[in-house]
Amino acid sequence: MKFTRPWRHRYHPSTSEQWRRLQIAVGVLFAALTIGTAGYMALGLNFLDAVYQTVITVSTVGFSEVGEVTRGYRIFTIAMIMVGAGAVLYTVGVLIETLIEGRITQEFGRRRMEKHIGQLQNHIVLCGWGQVGESISATLTEEGQDVVVVDQREEVAEHHLRVIGDATDDAILREAGIDRARSLVVALDTDANNVYVTLSGRATSDNLFIVSRANNAYAEEKLFRAGADRVVNPHKLGASHMAALVTQPNVAEFLDITMNDRELTVSISELTVVASSALSRQPLAEVDLAGNTVLAIRRVDGSFDHHPDMTEPASVGDVLIALGTASELRALHASFDS
Repeated sequence: MKFTRPWRHRYHPSTSEQWRRLQIAVGVLFAALTIGTAGYMALGLNFLDAVYQTVITVSTVGFSEVGEVTRGYRIFTIAMIMVGAGAVLYTVGVLIETLIEGRITQEFGRRRMEKHIGQLQNHIVLCGWGQVGESISATLTEEGQDVVVVDQREEVAEHHLRVIGDATDDAILREAGIDRARSLVVALDTDANNVYVTLSGRATSDNLFIVSRANNAYAEEKLFRAGADRVVNPHKLGASHMAALVTQPNVAEFLDITMNDRELTVSISELTVVASSALSRQPLAEVDLAGNTVLAIRRVDGSFDHHPDMTEPASVGDVLIALGTASELRALHASFDS
């Protein structure tokens, strides 16, 4: 199993540096205006006239001076032109640089991300970045899966591979690489959109594995008819889990920990039987399973065999559900994955 990091834009540090420089420039300009105002007040101007004289001096607009022009007045004005105008030019320059470089960097990052997405194969397309979608992404990323997020909001999923747009638009799904993906997870807020995206995904490929969210029981059947392989109702699932915690708390907690605790010594994994595998040619009891225990087998017809006959081989296409330590499961996959 490979492990990947969340997508990180390499230009974030330089962007922070630009904002720091802009803050310094604004601070220098403010200091120049403050010193100028205080200086002209010391030369006899009131506060408003001092501010006015400072602004026209540092901006070099060329209006006539306010008040009596003395020798000290001229010397101070010359100094203010040199210092204040320099502060203004520096601030304007940094501001323009920040705006221009920010847009260029943003465009460069977008193109770089598009190129990365265009090179992905067998990745997962996740439509919807709500509470459910964000949790799904975190789990998949922790598992080392390549995930492309599709959402309309630009402010979400900033550190992930993403496509900004409406997931119901086929062009947006193609931009996310739906034709090269192995799985589509549909977690939008409305059942209508979930059905629409599921239909689009199934039209793209018959082999695409689609998991879709249903917000109520009425939508579940529609999603299955639209082409979803699995439908999850978070409300029903949460209710069942809470009921299990009441009636069988130890069993429920054991399953939770086994499936979700990455630091636990044992875990559960699945392995698909292929034609070249010894699992399809020899009785399971005679195959070296690297210390793992076969809990169940999902047969090709979709049924579960909870008490598999270990004296018989598995069939091609069966999925073994095995319990073992992390090292044992890795050894199992290394021996029998295609």
